[in-house]
Amino acid sequence: MAEEKIIVIDFGGQYNQLVARRVRECNVYCEIYSYRTPIEQIKEMAPKGIILTGGPNSCYEVPHVNGIEQFSILNH
Repeated sequence: MAEEKIIVIDFGGQYNQLVARRVRECNVYCEIYSYRTPIEQIKEMAPKGIILTGGPNSCYEVPHVNGIEQFSILNH
């Protein structure tokens, strides 16, 4: 059976490590990557899920992630 993986995309918040630890406490493999990580690299990892983390200002800014539209789940 292939390893299931959750990816945490860090947009500069202070809780990315906490989020990743909580996921791991549920016995799920988890890795943290910068929002600058190429979308092709993330797709190659074939994560089961993606969690976006950011600081309080990220709630008020327009997000920009190169290639995010390539994730099929976001196109439905």
